[in-house]
Amino acid sequence: MLVPNGIYNMKLAIVGDFSRYGCKSLRDFIYKCIQCKIVFFVNNKQDALEALHRVG
Repeated sequence: MLVPNGIYNMKLAIVGDFSRYGCKSLRDFIYKCIQCKIVFFVNNKQDALEALHRVG
């Protein structure tokens, strides 16, 4: 799912509390997605909208 987002220049925001997941590989994945500005993992809808508008 994430590959087509990059290919078609689409952005995605996923809303939720990801702090409770202690898996290092998931944290690394989230970090990499945020650095690439393709997928954003945020806490609420407002943060999602702001993240998507910043890279707009």
